[in-house]
Amino acid sequence: MPCIEVQTEIDADIEKCFNLARDLTFYQNSLKKPTEIAIAGKVSGLVQKNDFTLWETRHLYFHQHLTLKVTEFEAPVLFVDEMVKGGFKQYKHKHIFKEECNKTIMIDEFYFESPYGILGKLYDSFFLKKHITNLLVYRNKVLKEKAESY
Repeated sequence: MPCIEVQTEIDADIEKCFNLARDLTFYQNSLKKPTEIAIAGKVSGLVQKNDFTLWETRHLYFHQHLTLKVTEFEAPVLFVDEMVKGGFKQYKHKHIFKEECNKTIMIDEFYFESPYGILGKLYDSFFLKKHITNLLVYRNKVLKEKAESY
């Protein structure tokens, strides 16, 4: 299963970074255009363990619905959301936070796998991995700017 890891150094308090990362309202507002909309379950505010969110998404010309559940939660150092229903064969996103030298290191570990056997693996390698990496880098940049601004 492919894994993408993105690390972002933020000159802000770990709790502030953790809370921004799990804030569904901030997450949706951080998009360049509305490609992900929370439509059911927990749709705004801060996610907690066992929260479900049904997302309507559009990426790389594909529309889909993904139901994600927060399966692990340890404030302010970790939360994990996993797909329980949707178009991926597997989907798991670990949000990890560490304090180092009065800064926060935010680490995204994103595990995913498309269905459709070898065709899915080719799609993951040639398109999806780059798309998801760019998305994570962009979102982390927006989170970093917000956390460092107050």
